[in-house]
Amino acid sequence: MLSTGMLSKIDVKKFNTLIITKSPIINEKLEIIEGVAKTDSSVFIFGESGVGKGVFAEQIHLKSHRQGKPFVRVNCAAIPEKFLESVELADGGTLFLNEIDAIPVDLQLKLLRVIHERTFEKAGSDIGINVDVRILAATNKDIESLVKNGKFRSDLYHRLNVLPLYIPPLRQRPEDIPTLADIFLKKYTKETQNNFDGFSPQAMESMLSYSWPGNIRELKNCIERACIRGKGSFIQANDLFLYPSSLIPECGSRILKTAENIFRSRFIRQVLEENNWNQTETAKTLNIQRTYLSRLIKELDINHPKEIKKYGCNP
Repeated sequence: MLSTGMLSKIDVKKFNTLIITKSPIINEKLEIIEGVAKTDSSVFIFGESGVGKGVFAEQIHLKSHRQGKPFVRVNCAAIPEKFLESVELADGGTLFLNEIDAIPVDLQLKLLRVIHERTFEKAGSDIGINVDVRILAATNKDIESLVKNGKFRSDLYHRLNVLPLYIPPLRQRPEDIPTLADIFLKKYTKETQNNFDGFSPQAMESMLSYSWPGNIRELKNCIERACIRGKGSFIQANDLFLYPSSLIPECGSRILKTAENIFRSRFIRQVLEENNWNQTETAKTLNIQRTYLSRLIKELDINHPKEIKKYGCNP
């Protein structure tokens, strides 16, 4: 296996999360977090999709005096009807608003009041509820352009952007690729029950020369796929199934994710068909745990032909 050498890490037992890096850039970010965490100021975390903005938000919470209190995550792209109740759940702790750019205008005003007055009202009630929360927000969009275009309130933006934190993409810190790949290989070697000793030189060269538009999330998916496809002692370059970087624009991570899922779905569907949709036999063929196969089938929305015919789903 590849040696991880001297690494910077923050061990987060509560969240079972590690930030492991050899990158001077990320080490600088970890130093910033040490100082930022001591305050109660709002932090706006910027960065491309898949760089780990949520993990950095966890670190801020766990390094703060609020670490024993709730850390509540809200995906603003799929805001629940009782969104403001998540504010109450985070009382005393930290509220992490991911994809903050997607928050509807009416809720932007309510959130502004929470930040400014530390109070909110539940739906159907005119009684104010006092809360003590720290707000962390994150986006992968050009938020300043949204402000200029009137799609995001400028007063809310400035309230949130007290302490900006930019997380660089994986292509700007290639020294982390071998370490992260090694970590993911250990994880998926265990889940797939395939014993790999590491990566072939060609596979590692392929990963280091790739631009990773989907960042760490894409690397993780890539290693998972390789552990399912791979045979022998080492992961080979063709097991990674990486698209040529020149064919993928930097903004195309969503397209790439869709293409990856299509490939994974077709591959697993093919093996299922070869085994007459017997999941136990399919898991044996793939040399993975049956529970892991079931999770993949659910995640990739792979339907049995009988279900497709019954419900009119597309294959």
